[in-house]
Amino acid sequence: MHLNITLGPLITLIAGILILIMPRLLNYIVAIYLIIIGLIGIFGAHNMALHA
Repeated sequence: MHLNITLGPLITLIAGILILIMPRLLNYIVAIYLIIIGLIGIFGAHNMALHA
């Protein structure tokens, strides 16, 4: 079985869960998410795929 998970949707899922659990972290989670998505866009998502 080949499972290919890209980093963007995984980060989005984790951020959404953390916001539901701790709404006060919203500003930090959004800022970190935007930085990570920006880095993925600059360096390319093809290098950051998880293969399991």
